[in-house]
Amino acid sequence: MSDEFGSLDANEKAGIGATLIWCRVLAAKIANELRNKRPEHFVDKLSLADIHASLERAANVLGQKGRQARPHLLPCGEGVAGN
Repeated sequence: MSDEFGSLDANEKAGIGATLIWCRVLAAKIANELRNKRPEHFVDKLSLADIHASLERAANVLGQKGRQARPHLLPCGEGVAGN
């Protein structure tokens, strides 16, 4: 556990935990959907390219350490001053 995470209060830790669970559920749903897709489902090459780019971005974010969060991208306004 990082010192930064250890310094968070219980609500912030709970929010991160809940978001992580939601990410896992979403990743499982995406994996199941892709497992059931066949090439003919992706006649629109731009749709497949969008999916690929999004998954590449997610993989890159997962591989980063010590990255500063951008408050406007956190769920439910977490990280925004005053919340």
